This record gives sequence, structure tokens and C-alpha cells, in this order.
Amino acid sequence: MSDQNPYEKLGVSEDASFDEIQDARNRLLEQHGGEGNNLEVIEAAYDAILMERLRMRQEGKIKVPERIRFPEMRVPSSPQASPILGRQSPAWLQRSLEWLTPRLLYQPTLTDVLLPGAWYLGLSAISLFYPNGGEQVLQLSLVVGVGIGTYFLNRKEGKFGRAVLFTLASLIIGLIAGGLIAGLILPLPLINLTANQFSTLLTFILMWLVSSFLR
Repeated sequence: MSDQNPYEKLGVSEDASFDEIQDARNRLLEQHGGEGNNLEVIEAAYDAILMERLRMRQEGKIKVPERIRFPEMRVPSSPQASPILGRQSPAWLQRSLEWLTPRLLYQPTLTDVLLPGAWYLGLSAISLFYPNGGEQVLQLSLVVGVGIGTYFLNRKEGKFGRAVLFTLASLIIGLIAGGLIAGLILPLPLINLTANQFSTLLTFILMWLVSSFLR
């Protein structure tokens, strides 16, 4: 193979277009992806052809498209880098992206938004109207809220375990975040809310977002 000229090494004719040369190079790189020596031979042949075409361009013998990058200024293009990055990415990361992408693109229906919203609005009103936010009332409201969130998530996805997991996660995050925020902003003028009431309301908002927009 060492006696072959660069064109023969890539399997193209000397009057081949740049597109044909690049296609031949990419095809050979895919075929010999794990063979270091062959990759060096392919790249060396490709660079030799580009250098020859550059010399011919400088002599005015051919016109080279502007999109062609010669060896001294060639950088990896993103379309070629993407498959390599994809193969090198950990399996757990690829699975996470495959799971997350359709959920980020999910567009809920009006029913998905309004039905759980009406339930959580009613629970929020109950939590506010009881004097001093009775602890038992708040606790019961949160239990009902967990049931509502689980129901609507399970209805969309049909996976009860995952619905319970996400609903409980929103409950815990809401209560923790609500407690921290309440300590910073309460009491507010003209708003008579206890810290527990505020945390409950924030939790209901988070549960509504999860049950409506997550899938």
C-alpha cells in the first residue's frame, strides 16, 4: 500500500471532486475505526491530496471551494465529532438524556393543566381558611395532595411507582423550600400566613407543576 499514490490509497481518481475525496476518507475512517496504523495512512493520504490541491490553487490551475479547510487550518467539525462523543459518553448519561428529552418536549393538554390545578386550588383554599392553619388540616391536605399528584401522573404515564416517586419528591422539596423561604420573608404586611401554611401552599404549587407538566 506504501507504493500507492494518495488517490489510490483513498480509492478515488485524480480528477475526483472534493466531496468525493471527503466521502472516501470518511468511509475509510469508519471502516478502520479501531486500527491506528490504517487511520494514519488514510489521514496522511487525505492531507497529501489537500496540499497538492492547495498548490494547484495557488498556481491558478484549479478553484477550491471556500468551505474546504486545508491541513494547517483544519479543525474537527461538529458533525464528525458528534458520533465520537456519543460513543464515548457513559451509558447512564445516554439513558438519562433519552428519558429526559421527551419530557422536556412534552406539551400538556388543557385537561392535564386544569384538572389537577382545580384540585390543588381547592386544597390551598382549605389550608388558608382554617384559623391559624390547623396542623391536622394541613397534614390531611398534604396527604390528599400526594394522592392527587400520584393519580394524575399515573394516568398519563401508566407507571404507578414512578408517579409515587415524583410526587413524594415534590412534597419533600416543597416543604423544605417553603420552610426556608418562609423564614426569610414572613411575616408579610397584610398577609396573615404561618410558616406551615406558606410551605403547604408552595408544595401544592410544585405538585401541580409536576403532575401537569411532567411526563
